[in-house]
Amino acid sequence: MSVAEFYHWGTRVTEVILVWYFFLLNAIYLGLAFIAFRVISKHLLRNVYGGFENISKSPLTPAITVLVPAHNEAVGICTTVNNLLHLDFMRFEVIVINDGSTDGTLDELKKAFRLTPISIPGQGALKTEQVRTVYHSATNHNLVVVDKRNGGKSDALNAGLNIARYPYFCTIDADAMLEPDALQRVIRPVVESPVRVIAVGGIVRIANGCRIEKGRVTDVDLPWAPLPIFQVVEYFRAFLCGRTGLSSANALMIISGAFGLFESSLVMEIGGYRVGTVGEDMDLVTRLHDLMVKKGERDYRIEFVPDPVCWTEAPTTMRVLMRQRRRWQKGLLEVLADNSHMCFNPRYGWLGMFGYPFLLVFEGWGILLETLGYAVFLAGWWLDAIQSDFMFAFFICAMLTGTLLSLTGIMLGEMTPREYPKYGQWLRLIAYAVLENFGYRQMISYLRLAGTMDFLLGRGEWGRMEREGLTRKKAHAA
Repeated sequence: MSVAEFYHWGTRVTEVILVWYFFLLNAIYLGLAFIAFRVISKHLLRNVYGGFENISKSPLTPAITVLVPAHNEAVGICTTVNNLLHLDFMRFEVIVINDGSTDGTLDELKKAFRLTPISIPGQGALKTEQVRTVYHSATNHNLVVVDKRNGGKSDALNAGLNIARYPYFCTIDADAMLEPDALQRVIRPVVESPVRVIAVGGIVRIANGCRIEKGRVTDVDLPWAPLPIFQVVEYFRAFLCGRTGLSSANALMIISGAFGLFESSLVMEIGGYRVGTVGEDMDLVTRLHDLMVKKGERDYRIEFVPDPVCWTEAPTTMRVLMRQRRRWQKGLLEVLADNSHMCFNPRYGWLGMFGYPFLLVFEGWGILLETLGYAVFLAGWWLDAIQSDFMFAFFICAMLTGTLLSLTGIMLGEMTPREYPKYGQWLRLIAYAVLENFGYRQMISYLRLAGTMDFLLGRGEWGRMEREGLTRKKAHAA
């Protein structure tokens, strides 16, 4: 077989593999989107009957600790804490963990909430870096601030867990804000489900461009810069299509670290958050699944709820977005590698037979096949080994399918609370759902590939997320 014949044969084999990969991937995504539409429709119909205030005020509703790890978050930490202190929930506490900040984060908290030192509790069950001081607010009885040496996000969360008083805890990023009724909505599955609900995730929305007053989103709007708008479309697709569908089968392996609720006793039983991992949120959820299965407790759920809204600041520069996505990809591969025993293991139900393999093949290592596909198609086109008509048809099909999935996510987003109220905003989202196929998706694929190489080579770190602050004035187009 000559070199030309071998290359021609290899190109044909690659074409077949890529076509089947593309077909299976998008068939699964469309299936998850269809399931998500049914689940969200039923969920919203159920919400018509309300009941959230009864959940909030009932003495039977579990109390919640809200943990806020903060490292160099002076720009927006007081906005976030003010937002949390005014949540519409009867019994909750807020614990802010200052993880060795060097930018005046602690000073901002001291000035805003009149912090006074209290006695440091004894050594908690979870080992952490040294806790220097614990403060209590003189203005808010349910606010505690922990000042400790820097140890990373997982270490900070463990320090907060050591002094948390309540049976459930909620984690929220220091640059995020919750809707007033978010705790009511996120605790609802725990209160009403006939089976044990050990963790609940809520949707994360992008606050860039919104008007924010006194720690509340008062006017929902889109950013003017293109990069955050692409992320709005991406978040709708990922949260409302992907996570809703996986949650319905109890196959959800990730609850966003920006907003999630967990049963405290179980998290303490597995040793809290694992220090040293990049994807601490996915790692925790996966270990909780593992714990329940190994204990023989099959009748449990980890759920995603589409309407307790958490608002967060999305990256506005390529530098920050690159660090974020590389970190996400590396964290995903770390968790998959550490839990390979789940793959196609019927003991884990739909998680083992579908959720884990899906993430492994398509979200994890699939980027290597996608990259090979780009290389083979470009080389084949250059050497005239692949028909241009086939390439063009494949690209159009991929673009239309991707756009359909994005439009489905946007439609589901408009069904949930705090939708975008103006037709012009919808049109912009639709336009960006099309435009993301011409550069943005390819850039995200490149960043996933870079994150994969970081994992293989054992490099990469958290990196710093520069904040502009959520209370800034909304930018206007020139």
